[in-house]
Amino acid sequence: MCYPTPQELGLAARALADEHPGEVRLRQAGTSRAGQPIWVLSVAATAAAGADHPDGTHGPAPADHAAGPGGADRAERADGDAGSPDPAHRPDGADGPDRSDRPGGGGGPDRSDRPGGGGARNVLVVAGAHANEPVGGATALSLARRLLRDPAPRAGCGWHFLLCADPDGADLHRTPRPYSLLDYHRYFFRPPGPEQPEWAPSLLPADRLPPETLALLALIDELRPVLQVSLHATDLGGSWVQLTRDIPGLAEPFAKSAADLRIPVENGASDAAGWPSPGPGIFVIPEPGSEAAGAFHPEDTRLSTWYHAHRYDGTTAIVEVPMWASDLVDDPAPHPDPRGALRMLAGRLTADAALVAEARDRARSRDRPGPDAHEDPAAAPLLRAVDWTLALIPRIAVEWTGPGAPAEATAAYIASIDAFGRRLSLRAAAMLLRVLRAEGHPAAPGLDRLVTGWCEEFAARFGARWIPVATQVEHQSRTVLAAYARLVAAGRPTGRV
Repeated sequence: MCYPTPQELGLAARALADEHPGEVRLRQAGTSRAGQPIWVLSVAATAAAGADHPDGTHGPAPADHAAGPGGADRAERADGDAGSPDPAHRPDGADGPDRSDRPGGGGGPDRSDRPGGGGARNVLVVAGAHANEPVGGATALSLARRLLRDPAPRAGCGWHFLLCADPDGADLHRTPRPYSLLDYHRYFFRPPGPEQPEWAPSLLPADRLPPETLALLALIDELRPVLQVSLHATDLGGSWVQLTRDIPGLAEPFAKSAADLRIPVENGASDAAGWPSPGPGIFVIPEPGSEAAGAFHPEDTRLSTWYHAHRYDGTTAIVEVPMWASDLVDDPAPHPDPRGALRMLAGRLTADAALVAEARDRARSRDRPGPDAHEDPAAAPLLRAVDWTLALIPRIAVEWTGPGAPAEATAAYIASIDAFGRRLSLRAAAMLLRVLRAEGHPAAPGLDRLVTGWCEEFAARFGARWIPVATQVEHQSRTVLAAYARLVAAGRPTGRV
């Protein structure tokens, strides 16, 4: 099993919609900056047990009532009849996307299956928010197929899958089946924060948000999901879940799935330093003003799209799964000297970043190519990402050595910080190397040796063990379904306002 590309996701979703025309619908929620469609695949709700239908019948929903918004006629996808979801193809055959069935476009979508309309809950699953984390699209398709085989979670609940939130970024990160960390980084890309669909609202004013973010926000406004799940991945480490609100009981099925699939649980995730943890690998984002609220997040998390669902009493879960596993991130033993370790790691991060910055300075001339120079279209976004990462590193190093550095910490936490620091410098170097190699820059061979060495050291230090893509998908799928089941069991609001 490989990581699918955005184009492969669209084709597979089209096939699924054609196979199940009464239950599955594929539509375009927006258009990327480069003009690519942003696809949403919906699997319709079935009637809740004992529910009464509009026609006065009782029990499971008939096909036209289960088809989704507006019944069977709404099961016609917004992109027309059976055809390929090719980026060049538009739903109405014109040059732009069909606005009639898009959030905020035309007359607006039919509201009959929305909370406050017909009363069904909605779950929104977001894949591909980070270009370098391609497992989410595969998980979204797998979940859609699973819901068709076993419709129990669809009782009174529609499931909606944003197949790739950043198709332009995904096209720049090309690793369908990486066989090593070095292979993964050969064509690595992760856009700077302001260009990431979920993080952009925390870094940009509303009038400068990218279209990918606007499409996601509009989809949340349309669906008012009781649960939004954002599917993420880490290159090397373990699995963990971040929650905008606690979901009681999630820790147990999460831990069981991880144990069954031999995936370590990341007990001290650097992204969640000091956050409340109701169980191993489960972290609840703290309230503003608490000491841990901004841990290793220079942006305001609460301005991200994760919190947009709170407008409708929804909850967001961010599910992380590793590509390569390391048991070091699952070690609960106390570390003997956390502050000393953090000082050492901050020093190494600063020194590594300086090596990348030196290579970046040697490449500055390519930012102003001559009139006869060939411009690589990938160079500009790659260099923006390099510069963003290099600018972020000094702030992180200061935080690691500042007065807020923990006096007590687990070995798992220090291992997570170690991995985080390694990947920052490595990512910047790998993206810069792509630019230098493409233009035949004399600095490319030296930077290539540096990237190769860092990848080998990273894998050796953490005992990297590849997790098959199918296993990554299975763990994410189980966690998503468990999060929804526990949310319902806890009697959470249905997303109505």
